[in-house]
Amino acid sequence: MSIKTKHVDGDDKGKVMLFALSTCMWCRKTKALLQDLNVEYDYADVDLLDSEEQDEAISLIKKFNSSGGFPTMVINDSNCIRGFDEDKIKEVFGK
Repeated sequence: MSIKTKHVDGDDKGKVMLFALSTCMWCRKTKALLQDLNVEYDYADVDLLDSEEQDEAISLIKKFNSSGGFPTMVINDSNCIRGFDEDKIKEVFGK
């Protein structure tokens, strides 16, 4: 993956990748919840990427979330949480 991502330290709960928008309140809520749960994750604010990276990010998102909405969280390259789903996030990360 050649997309520039940022890393947030926390407990290793598997490979967690969050695709977000810098202006999206639901994306901010998702990041805050992951921090509250102390989950280690990487993220990309897709709207801040250059156009090539945006295209790559959107094609990755659509593999897991056909609607292409934000936030899209991909866990271990297989499981996907679409949107801000607080209950599902807590269920997946054990709190």
